[in-house]
Amino acid sequence: MTTANPMGIHRVMHEIKRRRLEVLRVTDITPHMRRVTLGGPELAGFISLGSDDHIKCFFAQNAEEQAALESMQFGGKGNDDGPKPAMRDYTPRRYDAAANELDIDFVLHGDGPASTWAEQVTSGQPFYIGGPRGSMIVPDIFDSYLLIGDETALPAIARRLEELPASRQVLALIEVPNAAEQQTLQSAANVEIQWLHREAGQDLLSGVKALGSLPGGSLYTWVAAESATSRRIRRVLLDDFGVNEDFFKAAGYWKLDETSED
Repeated sequence: MTTANPMGIHRVMHEIKRRRLEVLRVTDITPHMRRVTLGGPELAGFISLGSDDHIKCFFAQNAEEQAALESMQFGGKGNDDGPKPAMRDYTPRRYDAAANELDIDFVLHGDGPASTWAEQVTSGQPFYIGGPRGSMIVPDIFDSYLLIGDETALPAIARRLEELPASRQVLALIEVPNAAEQQTLQSAANVEIQWLHREAGQDLLSGVKALGSLPGGSLYTWVAAESATSRRIRRVLLDDFGVNEDFFKAAGYWKLDETSED
């Protein structure tokens, strides 16, 4: 099934498959961002068409949850009964079909099943994913892009930047704990990045309010951060900057009052 708006932005749905993969490599990108590279025969046929796609990652915390995970079938009967592993949404950072590799970047924050798993992960461990359920396709029809997010949004922002050609203008506001968490982001586009350091009292909402102007021409705007923060930023951009709502996506990647990662 495909849904679209008049400018060609559309969603493509995919068959949802549970995949048992194996950890190939573990790489520390920054002190609190760890990249896990996955592979294995079941990765064949994986699809991720949108830069902000999400897959389900599964984290069994006892023998019963592990047994349930190994027998889980999406769309099947009986999945609502009995123990279930914890599930978290993550953006596929990189998929290389030729090498049969998938990268997922984890924020190490010391809390929750995903961070706990990522802190101890080693090569050779099994890992289960599901999806993505669908992809939001944003065709390269815009003159400029405004990308706003915290460290949980970095994989999606990085993918978007890598996809853009040299003719595009990008302004990115990215909130991280401190300068050590900044990443080198690659793009052929003309990119300005404003890094905001939480430990220095800087934050996304204040950064957006302080903007003098937005990139010119036809603009696509994308925001992903803590849920309440995303909602507030969305309101400021619509009300104060007149951003076109048809070409604007704002997502809550986690909630302040619960453990939820992306």
